[in-house]
Order: sequence, then C-alpha cells, then structure tokens
Amino acid sequence: MSQAPLDTTPSSAIILIRLAVGAVFLSEGIQKFLFPADVGVGRFIRIGIPAPEIMGPLVGVTEIVCGALILMGLFTRLAALPIIGIMLVAILTTKIPILLGQDLGPFQVRTLQRYGFWSMAHESRTDFAMLMGSLFLAWVGGGRWSLDAHRRRRSEG
Repeated sequence: MSQAPLDTTPSSAIILIRLAVGAVFLSEGIQKFLFPADVGVGRFIRIGIPAPEIMGPLVGVTEIVCGALILMGLFTRLAALPIIGIMLVAILTTKIPILLGQDLGPFQVRTLQRYGFWSMAHESRTDFAMLMGSLFLAWVGGGRWSLDAHRRRRSEG
C-alpha cells in the first residue's frame, strides 16, 4: 500500500505560496512609501489607525522585510508571524466595519453600495487569501526550495 497520502516530506510546490505571499507583501510595503496618501499614512488616518504617522511606515517596513524573507524562504515561519498579525488587524479595522455596516470604535467604515456578509466577503478576498497563505507558511515553513532548507542541509552535512 502506498504511503503517499501520509508523506510529510516538504513539497517543492510550497514555493508557489511563498511567491504569492512574499510578492504581495513586498509590493504592498513598497507602495506604502511610494503612495503614502493612498495606501500608507493617509489610508491609516482614514480608517482610524492610532498613530498613523508611526504605524504606516512601521507596517510598510515590516511588509517589505517579511515579504522579502518569505520570497527567499529565509526564516519563513518567523517572517509569516508579523504578516499574520498585519492581516488580522486589516480584517478587524477594514472588513468587520463592512460586515457591520457601521464604524467599529475608531475604525471608519468605507462608503460602499452595500454592507453585510457578502460585501465583506467580496472586499476581504485578498486579505483572507494572504492570511491563509501566511498561516500555511507559518505551519509548514519554506519548503524544499528555500534558504531555510539549504541552511538545514548544510548544517546536517
């Protein structure tokens, strides 16, 4: 009987998740500095993030550093953790108000044509995908084609 369904060898296909998650966060982090009024400090002000002049650049740097580490597969599990935190905050501050159809404490709801579950589900599709991808990487690590695996092979041999 084949053991393939039970095989826990890290798949080389993990690189696809690393490329998706890493590229999105590297790009988003860079854009927080290129377009601060739209996606950086200005956006943080509009949605009610406290200390936006500090949090905008801090989140941008975190996305750049962690996105790059994930792309390389270096300290993958560790790099995924701040990204998970960023995604949870993003969902809380921007998507839960859409679900409720009103502000949530200091977090401002955007003007949309409709609110509720389906609107929130539509608006959160990227956030949800990035959260699940980051959770996956925190769970399994960088995979066979990662600098983490290369470092592990060098230390064993």
